[in-house]
Amino acid sequence: MSALWIGLLVLGVFASLLMVWRYGGLPCPWWLVPLLENPYVESVAGASTLIERAGIEPGMRVLDAGCGPGRLTLPVARRLGPNGRVLALDLQPRMLQILARRVREAGLANVEIVRARLGDGALPAEAFDVALLVTVLGEIPLRLTALREIHRSLRPGGVLSVTEVLPDPHYQPLARVRALASEAGFRERSLASGWLSYTLDLERTAG
Repeated sequence: MSALWIGLLVLGVFASLLMVWRYGGLPCPWWLVPLLENPYVESVAGASTLIERAGIEPGMRVLDAGCGPGRLTLPVARRLGPNGRVLALDLQPRMLQILARRVREAGLANVEIVRARLGDGALPAEAFDVALLVTVLGEIPLRLTALREIHRSLRPGGVLSVTEVLPDPHYQPLARVRALASEAGFRERSLASGWLSYTLDLERTAG
């Protein structure tokens, strides 16, 4: 088999995997972590930028929903300091294993790791000042249910910060996120947008 045919075969397999990932409602698998952690993602949705946009301050309680291997969890934990706490939630054991190892290596004592699916009721009520949902919403089959659970988990006036990045296969258009958030009971607070990404900050309303 020629190199050309081998290359086409590899591309075909990769394209098929992306289609299954996109339309099968599957979360990003652990072996595709480099797609989550690379200079491109850092340039358009870097951890420090998202922390600033969400208004995360020392001493807060933060939910990192769909935390994956902890691209945001560790910087958030450092920002919060010893009096703050971040709950890192994900469904995939391998992702959480990577995160747990990184937390140990970093010597962080303010990270709680929970394996659960958003929308299943695992989150405590009125527990968080800020919730982060970064390139995760499109991977959730029951999106409205998940947003309602996050709404309940935030303290009154708490903020849900939703970030979407192109070319994520599960990218959610801004209009769709706005509609879902409104139905879940959120009120829009601010929007930071560019050609390749946006962050929509939403405030929990009463109820």
